[in-house]
Amino acid sequence: MDAIDALTTRRSVRRYTDEPVSDADIETILRAAMCAPSGFGQRSTRFVVVRDAETRAALSVISKYSGMIANAPVAIVVCGDTNAERHPGTYFVHDAVAALENLLTAANALGLGAVWVGVHPWADRIDAVRAAVGLPEGVEPIASVALGHPASAAPTTPDRFDPAFVHIDRW
Repeated sequence: MDAIDALTTRRSVRRYTDEPVSDADIETILRAAMCAPSGFGQRSTRFVVVRDAETRAALSVISKYSGMIANAPVAIVVCGDTNAERHPGTYFVHDAVAALENLLTAANALGLGAVWVGVHPWADRIDAVRAAVGLPEGVEPIASVALGHPASAAPTTPDRFDPAFVHIDRW
């Protein structure tokens, strides 16, 4: 699958088979995530790969939107390390979200399904994720991703381009 297809056919997948996700696929996805742009080149994004069923179960009850994490073979918690910032308080969230998009697109390109669940900026979710995966001080969870082999074929992807959303030169 080429890059444009990987971007334009990506869908949120919430149901997975029991088939494990290979270590090679996880590494490929993380390599793609780490290729994302980073403010000031600070590379502040960190990842926690969660295969443990008990930890995934803990992540699955953090919000009303995270239930699918319990049934995915893998979860990845995408974090921003504020200790790695060159200019504190600036781009750790932006860096993590750019990496998150690369992660989701890479998963799609490999034929895997994924969906992200927002964690940041809700303090209760941040605290719960931090406790579930043992994050150190200064590492902020931004999102959790459920990842696996899709249980069914993805629906046809609609064309989401809308010229009404585009303004040329000025609003």
